[in-house]
Amino acid sequence: MRFIISLLITGVVIAVASYIVPGAHVAGFGWAIITGLVIGLVNAIVGGILRIFTFPLNWLTFGLVSFIITVLMIMLADNLMGNKFDVSGFWTAALFAIVVAVIEMIMGKIIGEDK
Repeated sequence: MRFIISLLITGVVIAVASYIVPGAHVAGFGWAIITGLVIGLVNAIVGGILRIFTFPLNWLTFGLVSFIITVLMIMLADNLMGNKFDVSGFWTAALFAIVVAVIEMIMGKIIGEDK
């Protein structure tokens, strides 16, 4: 049940972020949920491997490389999903990642996550 609720919240966050960020577009709420899944899977698999290889550089840049990898994973999800999820470039994807992180932080504080 917790997974379904988390999935719906992620869909809302992706939909709101695509509404806020100019140059980012999701075809609908259902596609926002699928976009959240795709971004999560790509970030976990490909992003995880990249983070392992770039750990020393990530440590030296205080996590900036990790943020860049996240932005690149959003762009990869854009390529995988075709016209259902669109970001118009690197800076749009970076702004989209920041907006998603901020909205998820706010939603986490409002809803309250169980530990």
